[in-house]
Amino acid sequence: MIKKLKGSNPRGLGRGLNALFEDEEVAHAAAPTAETAASPAANAAANESSAEAKSRRMLAVEMLQPGTMQPRVEFKEEELESLSLSLKTHGMLQPILVRPHPVQKGRFEIIAGERRWRAAQRAQLHEVPVIIRNLSDVEALEIALIENLQRADLNPVEEAQGYKNLMESHGYTQEKLAERLGKSRSHIANMVRLLTLPPLPLEALKMGDLTPGHARVLVAAKHPERLAIEILENGLNVRQAEALARGEKVKSTKGIKSKLPLGKDTNILSLEREIEGYLGLDVNIQNKPDNSGALIITYKNLEQLDKLLKFLMKV
Repeated sequence: MIKKLKGSNPRGLGRGLNALFEDEEVAHAAAPTAETAASPAANAAANESSAEAKSRRMLAVEMLQPGTMQPRVEFKEEELESLSLSLKTHGMLQPILVRPHPVQKGRFEIIAGERRWRAAQRAQLHEVPVIIRNLSDVEALEIALIENLQRADLNPVEEAQGYKNLMESHGYTQEKLAERLGKSRSHIANMVRLLTLPPLPLEALKMGDLTPGHARVLVAAKHPERLAIEILENGLNVRQAEALARGEKVKSTKGIKSKLPLGKDTNILSLEREIEGYLGLDVNIQNKPDNSGALIITYKNLEQLDKLLKFLMKV
Protein backbone atom coordinates (compact mmCIF):
# COMPACT_ATOMS: atom_id res chain seq x y z
CA MET A 1 0.00 0.00 0.00
CA ILE A 2 1.38 3.40 -0.94
CA LYS A 3 1.26 5.91 1.88
CA LYS A 4 -0.40 9.23 1.11
CA LEU A 5 1.55 12.44 1.70
CA LYS A 6 -0.01 15.25 3.67
CA GLY A 7 -1.90 17.54 1.37
CA SER A 8 -2.00 15.00 -1.43
CA ASN A 9 -4.97 14.63 -3.73
CA PRO A 10 -7.74 12.76 -1.85
CA ARG A 11 -8.11 10.44 -4.85
CA GLY A 12 -4.49 9.62 -4.18
CA LEU A 13 -2.24 7.14 -5.88
CA GLY A 14 -2.20 4.77 -2.93
CA ARG A 15 -4.68 2.37 -4.49
CA GLY A 16 -2.94 2.57 -7.85
CA LEU A 17 -4.77 2.93 -11.14
CA ASN A 18 -7.77 0.94 -9.92
CA ALA A 19 -8.74 3.89 -7.73
CA LEU A 20 -9.41 5.96 -10.81
CA PHE A 21 -11.50 3.27 -12.48
CA GLU A 22 -13.40 2.43 -9.29
CA ASP A 23 -14.56 6.04 -9.06
CA GLU A 24 -16.52 5.48 -12.23
CA GLU A 25 -18.36 2.53 -10.67
CA VAL A 26 -19.06 4.58 -7.53
CA ALA A 27 -20.71 7.15 -9.75
CA HIS A 28 -23.41 4.63 -10.63
CA ALA A 29 -23.76 3.29 -7.09
CA ALA A 30 -24.16 6.82 -5.70
CA ALA A 31 -27.34 7.60 -7.65
CA PRO A 32 -30.10 8.62 -5.19
CA THR A 33 -33.05 6.35 -4.49
CA ALA A 34 -36.66 7.54 -4.25
CA GLU A 35 -36.34 7.69 -0.45
CA THR A 36 -33.21 9.88 -0.47
CA ALA A 37 -33.73 11.97 -3.59
CA ALA A 38 -35.26 14.84 -1.64
CA SER A 39 -32.29 15.38 0.66
CA PRO A 40 -29.66 18.07 -0.17
CA ALA A 41 -26.86 15.56 0.45
CA ALA A 42 -28.38 13.15 -2.06
CA ASN A 43 -28.77 15.91 -4.63
CA ALA A 44 -25.13 16.92 -4.15
CA ALA A 45 -24.01 13.30 -4.54
CA ALA A 46 -26.09 12.95 -7.69
CA ASN A 47 -24.54 16.08 -9.20
CA GLU A 48 -21.04 14.84 -8.41
CA SER A 49 -21.86 11.41 -9.81
CA SER A 50 -23.14 13.00 -13.01
CA ALA A 51 -19.85 14.88 -13.40
CA GLU A 52 -17.90 11.65 -12.88
CA ALA A 53 -19.98 9.81 -15.46
CA LYS A 54 -19.31 12.51 -18.05
CA SER A 55 -15.57 11.89 -17.78
CA ARG A 56 -16.03 8.40 -19.21
CA ARG A 57 -16.76 8.19 -22.91
CA MET A 58 -15.84 6.64 -26.26
CA LEU A 59 -13.21 8.47 -28.31
CA ALA A 60 -11.86 7.90 -31.81
CA VAL A 61 -8.49 6.13 -31.77
CA GLU A 62 -6.86 8.93 -33.77
CA MET A 63 -7.79 11.50 -31.10
CA LEU A 64 -5.35 9.85 -28.68
CA GLN A 65 -1.58 10.00 -28.64
CA PRO A 66 1.17 8.65 -26.36
CA GLY A 67 1.69 10.81 -23.30
CA THR A 68 4.92 12.68 -22.69
CA MET A 69 4.91 11.38 -19.11
CA GLN A 70 4.83 7.69 -20.13
CA PRO A 71 7.89 5.88 -18.65
CA ARG A 72 7.45 2.81 -20.83
CA VAL A 73 9.09 2.87 -24.26
CA GLU A 74 9.46 -0.86 -25.02
CA PHE A 75 6.41 -2.77 -26.30
CA LYS A 76 6.91 -6.44 -27.15
CA GLU A 77 5.64 -7.48 -30.56
CA GLU A 78 4.14 -10.77 -29.36
CA GLU A 79 2.22 -9.03 -26.54
CA LEU A 80 0.74 -6.47 -28.92
CA GLU A 81 -0.28 -9.17 -31.38
CA SER A 82 -1.93 -11.30 -28.68
CA LEU A 83 -3.79 -8.32 -27.23
CA SER A 84 -4.89 -7.26 -30.71
CA LEU A 85 -6.51 -10.65 -31.31
CA SER A 86 -8.28 -10.42 -27.94
CA LEU A 87 -9.60 -6.95 -28.74
CA LYS A 88 -10.97 -8.17 -32.07
CA THR A 89 -12.94 -10.86 -30.25
CA HIS A 90 -14.00 -9.18 -27.02
CA GLY A 91 -13.46 -5.47 -27.56
CA MET A 92 -11.69 -3.28 -24.99
CA LEU A 93 -13.00 -4.06 -21.51
CA GLN A 94 -10.83 -1.67 -19.50
CA PRO A 95 -10.83 2.03 -20.41
CA ILE A 96 -7.70 4.03 -21.22
CA LEU A 97 -6.84 6.84 -18.81
CA VAL A 98 -6.19 10.13 -20.64
CA ARG A 99 -5.89 13.85 -20.02
CA PRO A 100 -6.66 16.75 -22.39
CA HIS A 101 -3.67 17.65 -24.54
CA PRO A 102 -2.08 20.83 -23.14
CA VAL A 103 -1.65 22.39 -26.60
CA GLN A 104 -3.71 20.56 -29.23
CA LYS A 105 -7.39 21.24 -28.59
CA GLY A 106 -9.64 18.22 -29.02
CA ARG A 107 -6.79 15.72 -28.61
CA PHE A 108 -5.83 13.69 -25.54
CA GLU A 109 -2.63 12.32 -24.04
CA ILE A 110 -2.55 8.72 -22.80
CA ILE A 111 -1.61 8.39 -19.14
CA ALA A 112 -2.24 4.65 -18.72
CA GLY A 113 -3.15 2.12 -21.40
CA GLU A 114 -0.81 2.91 -24.30
CA ARG A 115 -0.33 -0.79 -25.05
CA ARG A 116 -4.11 -1.22 -25.36
CA TRP A 117 -4.24 1.81 -27.67
CA ARG A 118 -1.50 0.38 -29.90
CA ALA A 119 -3.23 -3.01 -30.00
CA ALA A 120 -6.57 -1.31 -30.77
CA GLN A 121 -5.03 0.19 -33.91
CA ARG A 122 -3.89 -3.25 -35.02
CA ALA A 123 -7.36 -4.63 -34.32
CA GLN A 124 -8.80 -1.80 -36.45
CA LEU A 125 -11.01 -0.50 -33.68
CA HIS A 126 -12.38 2.93 -34.54
CA GLU A 127 -13.28 3.96 -30.98
CA VAL A 128 -12.01 3.03 -27.52
CA PRO A 129 -13.40 3.68 -24.01
CA VAL A 130 -11.50 6.34 -22.06
CA ILE A 131 -11.60 8.06 -18.70
CA ILE A 132 -10.67 11.73 -18.92
CA ARG A 133 -8.89 13.36 -15.98
CA ASN A 134 -7.37 16.83 -15.65
CA LEU A 135 -3.95 15.84 -14.31
CA SER A 136 -0.76 17.81 -13.78
CA ASP A 137 2.54 16.56 -15.18
CA VAL A 138 3.62 15.19 -11.81
CA GLU A 139 0.28 13.39 -11.29
CA ALA A 140 0.44 11.99 -14.83
CA LEU A 141 3.98 10.67 -14.36
CA GLU A 142 3.21 9.16 -10.96
CA ILE A 143 0.09 7.38 -12.19
CA ALA A 144 1.81 6.08 -15.34
CA LEU A 145 4.78 4.85 -13.31
CA ILE A 146 2.64 3.15 -10.66
CA GLU A 147 0.39 1.49 -13.23
CA ASN A 148 3.38 0.01 -15.06
CA LEU A 149 5.06 -1.09 -11.82
CA GLN A 150 1.89 -2.84 -10.67
CA ARG A 151 1.66 -4.69 -13.97
CA ALA A 152 5.46 -5.37 -14.01
CA ASP A 153 5.53 -3.86 -17.49
CA LEU A 154 8.67 -1.75 -17.13
CA ASN A 155 12.17 -2.99 -17.81
CA PRO A 156 14.76 -1.95 -15.17
CA VAL A 157 16.02 1.00 -17.23
CA GLU A 158 12.51 2.40 -17.76
CA GLU A 159 11.78 2.01 -14.06
CA ALA A 160 15.01 3.77 -13.08
CA GLN A 161 14.40 6.58 -15.58
CA GLY A 162 10.88 7.07 -14.20
CA TYR A 163 12.26 7.48 -10.67
CA LYS A 164 14.92 9.91 -11.90
CA ASN A 165 12.37 12.00 -13.81
CA LEU A 166 10.19 12.39 -10.74
CA MET A 167 13.13 13.42 -8.57
CA GLU A 168 14.63 15.86 -11.08
CA SER A 169 11.45 17.40 -12.47
CA HIS A 170 9.38 17.60 -9.30
CA GLY A 171 11.91 17.89 -6.50
CA TYR A 172 11.31 14.53 -4.82
CA THR A 173 14.01 13.22 -2.53
CA GLN A 174 14.65 9.47 -2.53
CA GLU A 175 12.88 9.23 0.83
CA LYS A 176 9.81 11.14 -0.36
CA LEU A 177 9.62 9.17 -3.59
CA ALA A 178 9.97 5.86 -1.74
CA GLU A 179 7.09 6.82 0.58
CA ARG A 180 4.98 8.00 -2.35
CA LEU A 181 5.46 4.80 -4.36
CA GLY A 182 5.56 2.29 -1.52
CA LYS A 183 9.16 1.29 -2.23
CA SER A 184 12.21 1.22 0.03
CA ARG A 185 14.68 4.10 -0.23
CA SER A 186 17.48 1.63 -0.97
CA HIS A 187 15.50 0.19 -3.90
CA ILE A 188 15.04 3.66 -5.40
CA ALA A 189 18.75 4.45 -4.90
CA ASN A 190 19.94 1.16 -6.42
CA MET A 191 17.68 1.51 -9.45
CA VAL A 192 18.70 5.10 -10.21
CA ARG A 193 22.38 4.12 -9.98
CA LEU A 194 21.85 1.79 -12.94
CA LEU A 195 21.53 4.84 -15.18
CA THR A 196 25.23 5.60 -14.64
CA LEU A 197 26.14 2.52 -16.71
CA PRO A 198 27.57 2.88 -20.24
CA PRO A 199 25.22 2.43 -23.25
CA LEU A 200 26.01 -1.23 -23.99
CA PRO A 201 25.12 -2.70 -20.57
CA LEU A 202 22.10 -0.38 -20.40
CA GLU A 203 20.85 -1.74 -23.72
CA ALA A 204 21.47 -5.33 -22.57
CA LEU A 205 19.49 -4.57 -19.41
CA LYS A 206 16.57 -3.30 -21.53
CA MET A 207 16.71 -6.43 -23.69
CA GLY A 208 16.69 -8.74 -20.66
CA ASP A 209 20.15 -10.18 -21.33
CA LEU A 210 21.41 -8.68 -18.07
CA THR A 211 19.46 -8.69 -14.81
CA PRO A 212 19.39 -5.91 -12.20
CA GLY A 213 21.71 -8.16 -10.18
CA HIS A 214 24.25 -8.15 -13.01
CA ALA A 215 23.83 -4.40 -13.33
CA ARG A 216 24.59 -3.78 -9.67
CA VAL A 217 27.86 -5.64 -10.13
CA LEU A 218 28.67 -3.53 -13.18
CA VAL A 219 27.92 -0.23 -11.42
CA ALA A 220 30.74 -0.91 -8.95
CA ALA A 221 33.18 -2.28 -11.57
CA LYS A 222 36.18 -0.33 -12.90
CA HIS A 223 35.45 -1.27 -16.50
CA PRO A 224 31.69 -1.98 -16.65
CA GLU A 225 31.40 -2.21 -20.43
CA ARG A 226 34.27 -4.68 -20.73
CA LEU A 227 32.84 -6.75 -17.87
CA ALA A 228 29.35 -6.65 -19.44
CA ILE A 229 30.71 -8.07 -22.71
CA GLU A 230 32.40 -10.93 -20.85
CA ILE A 231 29.16 -11.68 -18.96
CA LEU A 232 27.14 -11.69 -22.17
CA GLU A 233 29.59 -13.69 -24.25
CA ASN A 234 30.04 -16.34 -21.55
CA GLY A 235 26.51 -16.45 -20.16
CA LEU A 236 27.63 -15.76 -16.59
CA ASN A 237 25.19 -15.64 -13.69
CA VAL A 238 25.33 -12.92 -11.03
CA ARG A 239 27.57 -14.91 -8.67
CA GLN A 240 30.04 -15.62 -11.47
CA ALA A 241 29.94 -11.95 -12.50
CA GLU A 242 30.80 -10.93 -8.93
CA ALA A 243 33.76 -13.33 -8.91
CA LEU A 244 34.95 -12.00 -12.28
CA ALA A 245 34.72 -8.43 -10.99
CA ARG A 246 36.96 -9.42 -8.07
CA GLY A 247 39.57 -10.67 -10.53
CA GLU A 248 38.89 -14.37 -10.00
CA LYS A 249 38.92 -16.87 -12.85
CA VAL A 250 35.47 -18.02 -13.88
CA LYS A 251 34.60 -21.03 -15.99
CA SER A 252 32.52 -20.08 -19.04
CA THR A 253 29.08 -21.67 -19.16
CA LYS A 254 28.07 -20.49 -22.66
CA GLY A 255 24.54 -20.98 -21.38
CA ILE A 256 22.95 -17.78 -22.68
CA LYS A 257 22.87 -16.48 -26.20
CA SER A 258 22.53 -12.73 -25.98
CA LYS A 259 19.79 -11.01 -28.00
CA LEU A 260 22.11 -8.00 -28.16
CA PRO A 261 24.40 -7.93 -31.24
CA LEU A 262 27.64 -6.98 -29.53
CA GLY A 263 29.20 -5.71 -32.74
CA LYS A 264 26.44 -3.14 -33.38
CA ASP A 265 26.79 0.46 -32.24
CA THR A 266 24.67 1.15 -29.16
CA ASN A 267 23.29 4.36 -30.70
CA ILE A 268 21.99 2.31 -33.63
CA LEU A 269 20.44 -0.18 -31.21
CA SER A 270 18.71 2.60 -29.29
CA LEU A 271 17.37 4.05 -32.55
CA GLU A 272 16.01 0.63 -33.54
CA ARG A 273 14.18 0.31 -30.22
CA GLU A 274 12.75 3.82 -30.56
CA ILE A 275 11.39 3.16 -34.07
CA GLU A 276 10.02 -0.24 -32.98
CA GLY A 277 8.18 1.43 -30.11
CA TYR A 278 6.63 3.94 -32.50
CA LEU A 279 5.66 1.53 -35.28
CA GLY A 280 5.01 -1.60 -33.24
CA LEU A 281 7.09 -3.62 -35.76
CA ASP A 282 10.53 -5.24 -35.70
CA VAL A 283 13.23 -2.89 -37.05
CA ASN A 284 16.79 -3.66 -38.13
CA ILE A 285 19.21 -0.88 -39.12
CA GLN A 286 22.22 -2.10 -41.09
CA ASN A 287 24.73 0.73 -40.93
CA LYS A 288 27.99 0.48 -42.92
CA PRO A 289 31.33 2.14 -42.01
CA ASP A 290 30.68 4.91 -44.56
CA ASN A 291 27.30 5.53 -42.83
CA SER A 292 25.28 4.21 -45.77
CA GLY A 293 23.05 1.23 -45.10
CA ALA A 294 19.53 -0.16 -44.99
CA LEU A 295 16.48 0.14 -42.77
CA ILE A 296 14.58 -3.17 -42.60
CA ILE A 297 11.05 -3.17 -41.15
CA THR A 298 9.56 -6.64 -40.70
CA TYR A 299 5.80 -7.24 -40.91
CA LYS A 300 3.97 -10.50 -40.26
CA ASN A 301 0.84 -10.07 -42.36
CA LEU A 302 -0.74 -7.85 -45.01
CA GLU A 303 -2.70 -5.95 -42.38
CA GLN A 304 0.51 -4.77 -40.75
CA LEU A 305 1.94 -3.88 -44.16
CA ASP A 306 -1.17 -1.87 -45.02
CA LYS A 307 -0.92 0.12 -41.78
CA LEU A 308 2.78 0.76 -42.37
CA LEU A 309 2.14 2.03 -45.91
CA LYS A 310 -0.62 4.33 -44.71
CA PHE A 311 1.70 5.69 -42.05
CA LEU A 312 4.52 6.31 -44.52
CA MET A 313 2.19 8.07 -46.95
CA LYS A 314 1.15 10.48 -44.21
CA VAL A 315 4.74 11.43 -43.39
